[in-house]
Amino acid sequence: MSNTTPPYLKSGDTIGIVCPAGFMSAERIVPCVNTLTSWGFRVKIGKTVGGTSSNYFSGTDAERLEDLQEMLDDDEVAAILFGRGGYGLSRIIEKISFKRFRKSPKWILGYSDITLLHAHIYSNYEIATGHTAMAGAFLDTGPDDPFIHSIRDLLTGKKLQFFCEPHPFNRRGDVEAVLMGGNLTLLAHTVGGPSDFKTKNLILFIEDIGEYLYNVDRMLHQLKRAGKFNKPAALVIGSFTDMKDTERPFGQDAYEIIRDVLAEYDFPVCYGFPVGHVKDNFALKCGVEYKLRVGKEKVSMEEI
Repeated sequence: MSNTTPPYLKSGDTIGIVCPAGFMSAERIVPCVNTLTSWGFRVKIGKTVGGTSSNYFSGTDAERLEDLQEMLDDDEVAAILFGRGGYGLSRIIEKISFKRFRKSPKWILGYSDITLLHAHIYSNYEIATGHTAMAGAFLDTGPDDPFIHSIRDLLTGKKLQFFCEPHPFNRRGDVEAVLMGGNLTLLAHTVGGPSDFKTKNLILFIEDIGEYLYNVDRMLHQLKRAGKFNKPAALVIGSFTDMKDTERPFGQDAYEIIRDVLAEYDFPVCYGFPVGHVKDNFALKCGVEYKLRVGKEKVSMEEI
């Protein structure tokens, strides 16, 4: 697959911030705006940031769709950083027009519920996107935090490179392949639909938060039955945080569940990669080639 990479940003370029899913107060994005400005970017804030909604969402489906559509179509916006995820993109994605976006791609930045957008854009348009922390993450850290700074590195075109400690469940190997993935719940949600993508020869990565352990097992078996583990180049496992258990325990933690589901395959697997609903959440380019080395002493993944 020959993927399109959106233009990288330079000083003075504009980054838009919108909330296409859950509600987020306007105050929570102030540290993010300050940091982006200090990096030399302009910021355009969408109407859904601090929206007037009284329920879970940042606005009605129509309001969230309109706000995102305006940012996608705005020629002056070079990248869109989402305020937060949660849930909501599934309700509007079928009505989003990517016509102008396809002709003039821009960086889409976010994760969690935004996984659906990454998958849809990759599957249908072969355009690279950014799996990154969102505006809310800037609240709890400074602009020099390496994980926040990795967003700047992504936007400005630096080759991304990461390292992590080996894990006892790792399966060693070296591969070069396109990276794609995101939140396990959303990836399972895409199966069989218009945002589904083929995992053959991909480095697939997954992470999740707040799920029941039996549901993690169920979603992995769904991906397995859909053939997602048949021929990937490798699998990268991020954080599985705040997992919940039933009154009668499932009997395994998330990594043990993943290990057993993958037992019959022989592709390289890396556990404990710094991506997910944690502070250690490096920016990754989806739809871009990486070299993954899962070694005995060290694990590295670097953009080619």
